[in-house]
Amino acid sequence: MPIFIEQFSPLYEAVQSGEIFPDSKFFPDCTPKSTPEDILAAYESAHMQDGFDLKDFVAAHFEFPKDPETGYESANRPLREHLDQLWTVLQRGPDDVQESTLIPLPGRYIVPGGRFREVYYWDSYFTMLGLKASGRVDLIEDMVDNFAWLIDELGFIPNGNRTYYLGRSQPPFFALMVQVLASVKGEEVLLRYRPQLEKEYAFWMEGENHLDASNTTHRRVVRMPDGTVLNRYWDDRDTPRPEAYAEDVHVAQQSGRDASTMYRHIRAAAESGWDFSSRWFADGRTMETIQTTDLIPVDLNCLLHFLEKTLLQIHRLLPDRTATDIFKEKARVRKHAIQTYCWDETEGFYKDYNHVTNSKSASLTLAAVFPLFFQIAPNEQAAKVAEQLEEKFLHHGGLATTLVRSGQQWDAPNGWAPLQWMAYQGLRNYNHSTQAEVIRWNWQDINEKIYTETGKMMEKYNVMDAGLKAGGGEYPNQDGFGWTNGVYLAMENAGK
Repeated sequence: MPIFIEQFSPLYEAVQSGEIFPDSKFFPDCTPKSTPEDILAAYESAHMQDGFDLKDFVAAHFEFPKDPETGYESANRPLREHLDQLWTVLQRGPDDVQESTLIPLPGRYIVPGGRFREVYYWDSYFTMLGLKASGRVDLIEDMVDNFAWLIDELGFIPNGNRTYYLGRSQPPFFALMVQVLASVKGEEVLLRYRPQLEKEYAFWMEGENHLDASNTTHRRVVRMPDGTVLNRYWDDRDTPRPEAYAEDVHVAQQSGRDASTMYRHIRAAAESGWDFSSRWFADGRTMETIQTTDLIPVDLNCLLHFLEKTLLQIHRLLPDRTATDIFKEKARVRKHAIQTYCWDETEGFYKDYNHVTNSKSASLTLAAVFPLFFQIAPNEQAAKVAEQLEEKFLHHGGLATTLVRSGQQWDAPNGWAPLQWMAYQGLRNYNHSTQAEVIRWNWQDINEKIYTETGKMMEKYNVMDAGLKAGGGEYPNQDGFGWTNGVYLAMENAGK
């Protein structure tokens, strides 16, 4: 059965604050060799003795995670052949029941690679695009079934299948995953996953009916000044993340702010998938000013608009179509609200909205491409976004995530596969085909260049200078790499 790493307190805090491993995620991923009670009893009697070595104690009482696969390298294979074979290397599951922080899944799944030894929610949609290109519909179906199982068991899809991720989800891409499967197996697939899609929607909208003018926020829902309900990122816990314990404690201490407030903002940014970015910072530069739960993210609300439209599509397939009017209105209202609160006419760009200050964020980020991907933007606004992308974001290796060099990984000079795909498809939706193709060419070119040099596909790339590695954030750039492989294959197919 899964365990919580906090069950090993005070050993847990001693290990994580002592930073005895280079990566804070390492210890929460260890598997205990006996019960928490037995290990803590041994720790209680041992740690006060002369010559006690904490790392040796952990090694004696826990099995360490396996090193990342060596099979990520190409062995001089052509890139397409390498990627098709990597699915086998990155495949996990079905999981055996074990006493660890891993939540066992009933079917097979693809992990990103490197330190990421478990499935990740939003990564998996982009991985599925590549699986479809590789003809691996069987794996897509297994993964969609796993996520449906998580919704049934937990009421939502967590960040990843680890107990330390149970306070949060990630960007809600489940409806898009179901649509990928439906594109191959037919529209009846939508009916099969209707219960889980409805449960996920209920998770994100929980508490909306209890909001009023004096009580404007609850978990992931926010009542806007005009009475519309939009969504924000959140985490139900307000403690340091186990997988980044030392980093979170340090940032909270440096900030001088209330620690629990800081931890909530940090965790909410982790739910966004953009962990971390100047996008979430009040001063646009430093982590200590993080304010994630104050923001209405444009990308999140576009995703939920798509979920509403998917539920509308499903209810139109049912004999009882009573709910069609409900979801049609929900989608209409959200689309209007995205335009009202997130479109900045002066900048000609979509932005996040700060519901605390009732003002648009100053940050320009690639989240602005989501209204194009989901065809929410009017043609005129899409053209303005396209112009801004070309003038400010486009580089030799693709699109930079933001315009700010903060040292965080979701900022310049880094580019990420999922955002390249959303921008590419978004521009194609509005017939900005030439610009879309430039993005595809540039992104695939940097993928191929680094692959030729290293034999590997990377988590992220320095799109502004291919001679320099991508960096920033809490851990080194990882290879493998699930969503990069998926987007490359999807782009290759789209370009034919």
